[in-house]
Amino acid sequence: MIAAYIDEIIMFCAGLWMTSVGFGYVQLSGNPATRPPWVTTLSGHFKWMGPLLLVIAAALAIAS
Repeated sequence: MIAAYIDEIIMFCAGLWMTSVGFGYVQLSGNPATRPPWVTTLSGHFKWMGPLLLVIAAALAIAS
């Protein structure tokens, strides 16, 4: 049971991070000029993956 709560907390924190990177509140580390092109595409997908992860974490927290 405690493992489920820890998993939900980690999922919620990852969702917050993904959302903040996707909407530009937090920048990815490193030099943007040397990043591979897939990193820019991935951070664009964080705009929808982050909130989705937050909803999943909240649903699991309510269900448990």
